[in-house]
Amino acid sequence: QVQLVESGGGLVQAGGSLRLSCVASGRTFSSSTMGWFRQFPGKEREFVASISGGAGNINYADSVKGRFIISRDNAKNTVYLQMNSLKPEDTAVYYCAGKGGPTDWKPSPYNYWGQGTQVTVSS
Repeated sequence: QVQLVESGGGLVQAGGSLRLSCVASGRTFSSSTMGWFRQFPGKEREFVASISGGAGNINYADSVKGRFIISRDNAKNTVYLQMNSLKPEDTAVYYCAGKGGPTDWKPSPYNYWGQGTQVTVSS
């Protein structure tokens, strides 16, 4: 069973930066596609970014493109989300997720989910 643990959320002013981390247990991390999603109150989870096992395929939602960077360190079983130029509308609970196979923007194919970390951006 794979477990994912996020960290790095918090309160930041608009224009600031945060880096989220997600550490995975298990021996399949390096072959797993990893994704970051976020959820606003009362809304469905939405795609933020995804990265393939070898980091050769990276995708971003249009709303974060040019501001957020997803990366991974397979030696540390960790995926990161560097969030720059944060806006109040980025305020949400951020989740990391993992799956086998290619990258995907839909939440449903992801088998493993972290517990989420709150990101709050003040204006």
